[in-house]
Amino acid sequence: MVSQLLINKFVKDKEDTDKEKTRNGYVYLASIVGIILNLILSVIKVAVGFISGSVSVTADGFNNLSDMASSVITMIGIKLANRPADKEHPFGHGRMEYLSALIVAFMVMLVGVQFIKTSIGRILNPVPITFEIIPFVLLLLSILVKIWLSTFNKFIGNKINSSALKAAGMDALGDVFTSSCVLISFLASKFTALPIDGYVGLLVSVAILYAGFTLVKDTISPLLGEAPDENLVNAIKQGVLSYDNIIGVHDLIIHNYGVGKCMASIHAEIPSNIDIITIHDIIDNAEREISEKLNIYLVMHMDPMCIHDEKINDEKKMVEEILKKYEAVKSMHDFRITEGDDKVNLIFDIVADANIINANEKEEELKNKITEEILSINDKRNCVITVDKDFS
Repeated sequence: MVSQLLINKFVKDKEDTDKEKTRNGYVYLASIVGIILNLILSVIKVAVGFISGSVSVTADGFNNLSDMASSVITMIGIKLANRPADKEHPFGHGRMEYLSALIVAFMVMLVGVQFIKTSIGRILNPVPITFEIIPFVLLLLSILVKIWLSTFNKFIGNKINSSALKAAGMDALGDVFTSSCVLISFLASKFTALPIDGYVGLLVSVAILYAGFTLVKDTISPLLGEAPDENLVNAIKQGVLSYDNIIGVHDLIIHNYGVGKCMASIHAEIPSNIDIITIHDIIDNAEREISEKLNIYLVMHMDPMCIHDEKINDEKKMVEEILKKYEAVKSMHDFRITEGDDKVNLIFDIVADANIINANEKEEELKNKITEEILSINDKRNCVITVDKDFS
């Protein structure tokens, strides 16, 4: 209810989530709400921690402060990421969003390391904790706030398909767990002199470190060049195949230059007997329309295929039957033949499963095995095989 009221109040064109301006509006709203709530929670917990002498409460307060800093840097990163392309960066500045998240991740880990040291010191040198009912109630309310913040971030993350906000929702849910542990230790201090506070502080610090490590891992992955989103891959392939006279696709490569900033290239197979002007118009339309629909920059390459030649089709079927025996081979494309003086050249590409190839056999060994099997059927054949990697 509250989430919808905030969205209605502060996000324009809230249903048009494909628009960059609308998407940014959702991100700014989530960030500002996160900044305000985490700042309030941090001030409350740090104050309670200093008053009561509890290191676990203080650590939890600084954890909220790092969450607030995360929201601030996320906003700055998105602002920089939305800068237009220039001569030095022809694909824009979208990856600034990942770099800003990386900064946040290291800040979170630094907080975790610092409070591990403090918690160990508290275990070795226990300090009495002063329990009071008002700070206890404030800590309990902070947990309820974090539960709401988790659902709010998750709701917006699903609305605009933002992995960053979905992760923020999970992070807030993790904070609920750590804050609950802190609350229990704070309550336990009323009944025992054991250094429970130090042990819980250590637990909270490890949780902070883990959250930072996870964020580093998730942020570095797209910077290194992770596999593209499966839904985007399927949408591009199905979109291209929906056009007349396109009979197959292969060699799809997607480059990610930031959220909503992708460039893709794909090979489209067409019958070789189609008029070149006709198919050029089809390819042009497909590039433009799919780019607009999926918010990407798509480049298509035409591969003419002889589909009405009986001899080529017979040879292709023979090769396809052989390739079915090889688990490493995912598909074949660009099949063609050329006539030599005494032999027929079978030229084709295969898409290989990189995991199987790397683990069990090298590319050359796979090509040799396929070639040997084809020659065993007809030694008047010469195979020219190219092994492609599946980039999608």
